[in-house]
Amino acid sequence: MGEVNAGGPLDRRAVVARLLADREDLLVVTGLGSPSYDVMAAGDHDNNYYLWAAMGSAATVGLGLAKAQPDRAVLVVTGDGEMLMGLGALATIAVQNPPNLTIAVLDNGHFGETGMQLSHAGRGIALDRIAASCGFPWTAEIREMEAVDDLRARLGPRRGLKLATIKVVAENAPRVLPPRDGVHIKNPFRMALGHAPI
Repeated sequence: MGEVNAGGPLDRRAVVARLLADREDLLVVTGLGSPSYDVMAAGDHDNNYYLWAAMGSAATVGLGLAKAQPDRAVLVVTGDGEMLMGLGALATIAVQNPPNLTIAVLDNGHFGETGMQLSHAGRGIALDRIAASCGFPWTAEIREMEAVDDLRARLGPRRGLKLATIKVVAENAPRVLPPRDGVHIKNPFRMALGHAPI
């Protein structure tokens, strides 16, 4: 352990755009920072729930949403740094085993929001293998766009719990900021789920 294995060959914006193409009623939870910017760059949508200042919480928010909406597919798009902060969530998610939840970890091997310091994933920690050891029924490390297409084809309300580590280039793309107003984020999402705004 400790070797530098940071990032990978894929363009993160292209990956996210491909995952969200023809998304239909897919519910999307974003980790803070670049994953939120990437999802916003792919097109704002009422079914997007952007997290701000909630580092480590994307996977658990996705779990709660998947449990509350069992007939809807839920996709968490997060980064390796954010997922590392919420690492214990993988065990809880595996025990709960929601069949409609997919976690896509955009792994550039760096803490992109704090200055591009090398992350634990950049030093060889394999998040997909950790998820597999917790009991996730399907995990993968993705380095090719064809495998992104395969992951997209696996999204669905009854396709099983999944986690993919997607190896992306370590770079900061121009920021495409989603709204920061919590009420503005919450109410369209609630309404898309059939609930009244509050």
